[in-house]
Amino acid sequence: MYVEKYQRQLHLQGYDPGKPDGDFGPKTCKAAMNALVKAGRKDNQLGKKALANSPPPVKRRLKSASTAKPRKIKIPVTSRSISEIIWHCAATPEGRSIGNNPAATIDRWHKERGWSGIGYHAVVDLDGRIYPGRDWSKTGAHAKGHNRGSLGFAYVGGVAKDGRTAKDTRTPDQRASMLWLSEAVTAKYPNIHRLTGHSQYANKACPSFHVPDDEIGNIPGFKQGHRNKNHG
Repeated sequence: MYVEKYQRQLHLQGYDPGKPDGDFGPKTCKAAMNALVKAGRKDNQLGKKALANSPPPVKRRLKSASTAKPRKIKIPVTSRSISEIIWHCAATPEGRSIGNNPAATIDRWHKERGWSGIGYHAVVDLDGRIYPGRDWSKTGAHAKGHNRGSLGFAYVGGVAKDGRTAKDTRTPDQRASMLWLSEAVTAKYPNIHRLTGHSQYANKACPSFHVPDDEIGNIPGFKQGHRNKNHG
């Protein structure tokens, strides 16, 4: 609990310790050292002692893949250059349905914001069904500054039942379909070299899980969200 609190403090101070998960890994260690250096305490013995006595970096445990069967769709083909998949959440309460066709519901929400339509290219419902969103041949509207050359996918949920607290609410069916979709699309589009989450580009919790540390960021041919150089 102390390490997680320290990670959150580092984040508030403008450093990047990674996802606040209580693991004092390499990223947290680097952020802590940068904070000490910037504060002019590079040789601070107390700080060094604290780091030395901290738990050693540990390999993050990936959440195991769901045993549920994924729902599948035909992967569209587009001439648009695609190099990245960015995952999002709908920021809706855990377990709450947003209609028979969540993509249509989100399309309405986005139009109410003045957009031309849904900003995501696909939406994964609570039961794992995958609904098409924006035409894949068109640039999405889901991650400012990173829409060109990417596909934006979202899952229904991402917030606790209180409607405010960020939470990984993925159901087993969603996990299975999201994993399948990531694998199928990266196989169809070999130029995709990154699998990321919205929070990596904006000060948001979305998609409420850290893609590089998740099974999605470590599908065959990828490690920590990056395609292996000798694969594909």
